[in-house]
Amino acid sequence: MQLPSILLVEDNPQDEMLTLRAFRKAGLQNTVDVVRDGQQALDYLFCEGEFADRDARLPVAVLLDIGLPRISGLEVLHRLRADPRTSTLPIVILTSSDDERDRLSSYANGCNSFVRKPVQFAEFAETVARIGVYWLAVNQPPRKDPP
Repeated sequence: MQLPSILLVEDNPQDEMLTLRAFRKAGLQNTVDVVRDGQQALDYLFCEGEFADRDARLPVAVLLDIGLPRISGLEVLHRLRADPRTSTLPIVILTSSDDERDRLSSYANGCNSFVRKPVQFAEFAETVARIGVYWLAVNQPPRKDPP
């Protein structure tokens, strides 16, 4: 049985590295797929463009930054919620933004959680580890094929 994966949508290589390190340190064995902009995120999730041949299984959760190149994280969120294939996919906004408008827009567009990236590495690692444990081990996602 293949463990569920997480999709990390992050354009900052440093934050990507810290996130992956925090998952490993927490003992999470799940695959973390990484894309670096909003268009790649949509292509990955809808199996289009460079991801046309990807296994169509959705990740268990998406960790989505807001300030992304090409297509913003908020626009990605809006498009994912508008499509029946991804309308219930858990999406966690993981951002350095502390702007209340970003938080309100994220929730208005259907995010499941809004998490501000801590500045200190130890805090960042703990926060990311908790996110991973929650979405991979604690949360009960909706069934793909309802009874």
